[in-house]
Amino acid sequence: MAAPHAVDGVDGGSRETELILPDSSSSGGEKRPQFGTRFLTDPRQVFQHNAWDNVEWTEEQETAAKKKVLENNQPLPQEKQDEYDTRANEYWNDFYTVHENRFFKDRHWLFTEFPELAPQFSLKQESHLEESEAASTGDQEQSQEVEPISLSDGNFPGSTATYRILEVGCGVGNTVFPILKTNNDPGLFVYCCDFSNTAVELVKTNPEYDPGRCFAFVHDLSDVEANYPIPDGSLDVLVLIFVLSALHPNKMQGSISRLARLLKPGGVMLLRDYGRYDMAQLRFKKGRCLSENFYVRGDGTRVYFFTQDELHELFTAAGLEKVQNLVDRRLQVNRGKQLTMYRVWIQCKYRKPAETQS
Repeated sequence: MAAPHAVDGVDGGSRETELILPDSSSSGGEKRPQFGTRFLTDPRQVFQHNAWDNVEWTEEQETAAKKKVLENNQPLPQEKQDEYDTRANEYWNDFYTVHENRFFKDRHWLFTEFPELAPQFSLKQESHLEESEAASTGDQEQSQEVEPISLSDGNFPGSTATYRILEVGCGVGNTVFPILKTNNDPGLFVYCCDFSNTAVELVKTNPEYDPGRCFAFVHDLSDVEANYPIPDGSLDVLVLIFVLSALHPNKMQGSISRLARLLKPGGVMLLRDYGRYDMAQLRFKKGRCLSENFYVRGDGTRVYFFTQDELHELFTAAGLEKVQNLVDRRLQVNRGKQLTMYRVWIQCKYRKPAETQS
């Protein structure tokens, strides 16, 4: 099995990098197991692979990490914090103007960790729906076919789809395009939005962008009053990959609650984001802290580092039920430079409760 690896990069000066996992097609079609399957039992073998899963921290490591974070917990003046907040769109546009589509790699690991995005899942849901419809017909005629959910004009992009996915914070499409390439469900429609109009324009001009299966739009996640181009109760899956951490902590709850309204009963919200004491947090120098566990990078973009409990509270306060909430503690290795890097991510799945039937 090809091992996961990270793209080179440092935080505090430039953007921190996320987990990159090789495409299974590059290894003869071998399916990549979910994380948590490669354990380091002999420290002498640490440089035998690019990464190790579920690495337990020693008490000394935990203490050192807390000390490091506490030392750098000296927030910038409020006026400087306000500047980073009001100019957030400008900083993200600058980021994508510089890097375009060269910074992140396509996230083919998504289909292993989140099978809700894979074709067999959406097709299974459609088949199950058809079976339910057939079984529910009785003496009284009851139509339970999937019908388009209308906005004020009676139509919206993807209104005839039977399985709808929205990625919030899509960047240049490193999640969207793998979904479109991998999921051949004819009833699938994918929406994607980003705060940066530069990023959205890069998505739309990508040769793989298909307006018949995808709709990209600019949207500010933190603006809970802004309308989405899709009605409430219309989505099967919502995807947030390293995006919630970019919001000001005070705006996170409102944003999650607004997104939850878009889900169908039984729909799921999928998240993967930075965890507390991740290597990226420990690399920040003094003068980069905005508030507790919230920092600004050298390029002006911001990042928060979560605990499981914080995310659980955000999702449950929005009326969602926990399916999964786990920490991915990974030891990444640069075998060429003989360096070890301790990464901490949190992965969540929360479901909107199904409507009760009388």
